[in-house]
Amino acid sequence: MIDHSLLNRRIGYSLALAAMIAPTFGTAAPAPAVAVPASAAAAGEVIDVPLQPVVAADLRTCTAKTASGLGTKALRTADGARPAKDDFVLVKYIGYLASTGKVFDQNAGTAFRLSGVIAGFSEGILQMARGSISRLCIPAAIGYGEKSSGLIPANSDLVFQVELLDFKTQAEVEKINADAAREAEAQAAPAADVAPQEPAEKPAQKPAGQTKPPR
Repeated sequence: MIDHSLLNRRIGYSLALAAMIAPTFGTAAPAPAVAVPASAAAAGEVIDVPLQPVVAADLRTCTAKTASGLGTKALRTADGARPAKDDFVLVKYIGYLASTGKVFDQNAGTAFRLSGVIAGFSEGILQMARGSISRLCIPAAIGYGEKSSGLIPANSDLVFQVELLDFKTQAEVEKINADAAREAEAQAAPAADVAPQEPAEKPAQKPAGQTKPPR
């Protein structure tokens, strides 16, 4: 499970991060509310906002288990290098409760340092190669434990479907950020900073027969 304070901090390297842009509404005053009798709403048909779908029971299980108790299931395999614990990763994920399947979090592309998340989530991603998708079944002991967090009750076992889109080392991130900062500064330099060149002064015309410049 991801620490939400870290989730919301975007790192500035040039990966394809998905931006969730809230729709902009007009500034006109809203129409007055219309009272609706309670009996008009059919029981069980009113959808809660925000929408929190429920994942079926057969999608809440894993087929392998590590020494820590982390359950895993490979949904799409990939070859290649795997991230290190201090790397920055870019992932697409959905998280839901193992007991009910209720979704508590999801993101189409978020970046964070792998060492800054709960133990079970970090351990699972360390086993993945770029482009792979895994299901992680995280017991409460390596999740949030006895603490609650948002929609996650205390002592909850969690399930994540995670796709590892990309990862970068600290050195790579620093270099990309430095290059981006230099490019931004260069583009922001106003054109007025470049002094216009004055036209060359033409020499005075000499009268016919004069051999010395005029005084």
